[in-house]
Amino acid sequence: MYNRAWRIRPAVTTRMEPNALPVTSPLSALADVPVVRRKTSGRPALPTVLGGEQAFPGSLPFCRPTRPPLDEVTARFEPSYNAGILTNGRLVAELEERTADRLGVRRVVAVSSCTSGLILSVQAVTEGATGHVVMPSFTFLASGHAVRWNGLLPRFVDCDPSSFQMDLDHAAQELEGASAIMATHIFGAPSNPEAVEALGRSRGVPVVFDAAHAFGSISAGRAAGGSGSAEVFSLTPTKVLVAGEGGLVATNDLDLAERVRIGRNYADPGTYDSRFVGLNARMSEYHAAMALVSLERFDQVLRTRRSLANQYRRLLSCIPGLQVQRVDPADESTFKDLAMVIDPAVFGMTRDQLVTCLGAEGIETRNYFDPPMHRQYAYAHLHNGDLPVTDRVSSRIVNLPLYADLSAADIDRVVDAVYRIHVHADEIVGHLTAAAVRSSS
Repeated sequence: MYNRAWRIRPAVTTRMEPNALPVTSPLSALADVPVVRRKTSGRPALPTVLGGEQAFPGSLPFCRPTRPPLDEVTARFEPSYNAGILTNGRLVAELEERTADRLGVRRVVAVSSCTSGLILSVQAVTEGATGHVVMPSFTFLASGHAVRWNGLLPRFVDCDPSSFQMDLDHAAQELEGASAIMATHIFGAPSNPEAVEALGRSRGVPVVFDAAHAFGSISAGRAAGGSGSAEVFSLTPTKVLVAGEGGLVATNDLDLAERVRIGRNYADPGTYDSRFVGLNARMSEYHAAMALVSLERFDQVLRTRRSLANQYRRLLSCIPGLQVQRVDPADESTFKDLAMVIDPAVFGMTRDQLVTCLGAEGIETRNYFDPPMHRQYAYAHLHNGDLPVTDRVSSRIVNLPLYADLSAADIDRVVDAVYRIHVHADEIVGHLTAAAVRSSS
């Protein structure tokens, strides 16, 4: 049975943590938050759940897609529309060429979704193999689905307690007889791709990266996209680069690129004689048009997102009992999600109680990824040992709103709400416990 001790990084520290500012106490940094500044002479005001004023009376959405101007998208799409070419046309080809150039890879193949791209990529690297695919349980469910659609079984491994990335020591223990490794760049932070590649090479096992969150991420000066046999990006509305729906398979393997290109059209090379079991995974010209217009604004959107995320991280690191995702100092994340883990003993309440309180403040949240894959109904029967860190992280994680339309003032108000909840934790827990007793009687 695989096991290891859980390690918790102190939430408040005087030393520099990766991507965080040094602080000495919660109020030393939070004094700049307007709502807190008004209350430094005493305890912060009551949170909403105890009768205080709601932080966001109109509610703060968890996600708001970064939509490119519709008139520009329409102008891009119109020539294809007028020519009667609605899918896999010149716009798709242009998107492939421009993103390949940006990522520094030999080929990019545009597909209908990241999931279809993962299915085709896994199929390409495991053709004829029957062994399991080593992958993290702490990932989005599409990762496991891509493996199962290929008739293979995932072998779930644990995650690192601070970065939430796949635990490579555990992965190494599960490689005997494996067909492939699939690593995920969690929340847009690089998953140490060089180390994952080295692990695969050491055992002769191909590597595919679920890079759904990671278009724009950088690992040690190297853009995501060129690692492993393939890296597959998502262009759905929650991502930094938006196409509405769509995915990109990036690779330096020309044979793999050609196979995915054929595979996205039922594996028909144009002779109506399918080479293998393919998919209808073509990208439409409209989605390519949206992605191309989004690409023109991508750098500014990414800078804004990183600035907002770092504001969150600086302020949240000052509140005891909160651990934000660790990102290596040499890396740059897209911050597709702003994730933090709650230590109930220090923060004063459980993750679920905090989520309830934030909901009362009008702040929408998500718990990615809870349940993790090995706990989901579709995969629970594939139990291959305990994953104690994954269980602990997933049961304590919460994701806060983060998108380019968010303002710095919004983040101040969210963090102030979290801080007020922490300060009044004992009262809140008593209130919630009493309410639960009343409702059950």
